[in-house]
Amino acid sequence: MTDANTTPRPCAPLRLNLASLSAWTGREVGVSSWQQISQDMIQQFAVLTGDMQWIHVDVERAARSDQGGTIAHGMLTLSLIPAMRNETVELEGIASTINYGLNRVRFVSPVTTGSEVRGRFVLQESAPYGDRLLLTWQATVEIRGQDRPACVAELLTLVIPETG
Repeated sequence: MTDANTTPRPCAPLRLNLASLSAWTGREVGVSSWQQISQDMIQQFAVLTGDMQWIHVDVERAARSDQGGTIAHGMLTLSLIPAMRNETVELEGIASTINYGLNRVRFVSPVTTGSEVRGRFVLQESAPYGDRLLLTWQATVEIRGQDRPACVAELLTLVIPETG
């Protein structure tokens, strides 16, 4: 595994066509840019989802907690993954993609307010799914300066190829 804190990336998205996907199976396809998690972002997510747990929204109380401040919702971290993946890889020859779901999801480490996170993506599988293609990505959300990731998940993307 590469060092999550010194890898000299991100770069332009990797452009892949459907025929080349099998060659990328089991390989890292990209790393997104760092994104700071602000209290405002956490607050907006809390309001949107109705998850107003104090560890996310009560700055004063959270400052006295073992975390030393507020933390992002695990689901907020998870919701960033599709955009991070879109930043790292661009699929050519497709009509559209659909976020089809998730397999294993683990919230490994809390994301404290002010932290920076990024996504690292490995194409685990590319399999026919009727007249479509089902891609399975291992997504690892890293936290700048930490050895343990925030989240590890298998993201499923349904790819609808262009027709004629």
